[in-house]
Amino acid sequence: MAVQTGLGEPRGPWFISPELDPDGRGRWDAPGSDRDPVRRRRGRLLAAAAVVALSTAGGAVAGGVVAGQDGTPGPAAASAAPVPAELVTAAGKTVPGVVTVLVGGTGGGSATGSGFAVDDQQHIITNDHILAKGRGAVTVELPDGRRFTAEVVGREPRSDLAVLRVPPSAGLSALPLAKPGSTRVGEPVLAVGSPLGLPGTVTAGIVSALDRQVRLGDNRHTAVQTDASINPGNSGGPLVNARGEVVGVNTAIATIDGNGSIGIGFAIPIEQVQQTADTIIGKGG
Repeated sequence: MAVQTGLGEPRGPWFISPELDPDGRGRWDAPGSDRDPVRRRRGRLLAAAAVVALSTAGGAVAGGVVAGQDGTPGPAAASAAPVPAELVTAAGKTVPGVVTVLVGGTGGGSATGSGFAVDDQQHIITNDHILAKGRGAVTVELPDGRRFTAEVVGREPRSDLAVLRVPPSAGLSALPLAKPGSTRVGEPVLAVGSPLGLPGTVTAGIVSALDRQVRLGDNRHTAVQTDASINPGNSGGPLVNARGEVVGVNTAIATIDGNGSIGIGFAIPIEQVQQTADTIIGKGG
């Protein structure tokens, strides 16, 4: 897929691969490590992936034609699942507050991710690993295409969160945060960000699990699991509920052999996000 020029190479979210601990607790280790389940169970995982692909292809062929009135095969009628009106409303409220975060550029490392406005002082929450991967100035691109050099208010690598700030003239709309403890398994959610440098991209899913233990780098995190499509460039963007409230910050995806999203994504829960952001903003002003 072509990437818009000037956005730099899309980086993040973190790619992690699933493995179960002997005691049954979930563990998610980085590909390539000694604990990488892809290295140790490549055949079984890839076989499973192949079964899914073949089942999908088979279903497409089986459902691809229907009989016409004269009994001859004809094209199948396409049917799209109805989109809940509340999700359309939530997307409309969320997109204006989501930005693309660009780090570095000429002569150094570059990284691209997402972020969102959290208050009327134009503070923006994003992932710290976006800043860590890039070297140089941090630029924020707004939904209307305007760009501003962003001040890094503070970073918290252990939480993988950072706070930026742009001038008041940016006029970003702050996104409301969900109440602590209000997120429920099965509720619909939207992931909003700039995957592959495509700003304002909205994908839908549900909350698949809460309190999922994941390993990001050297640290373990409790995360919200979702099946909303999350890809490189979504890092730092919001995961919002049907009311348009942020329930988490999209940060990581599970992958098989590094081949992109397989429908298992992870977001830092809003309780941790709010606590960390408040601490950073309180220190940085």
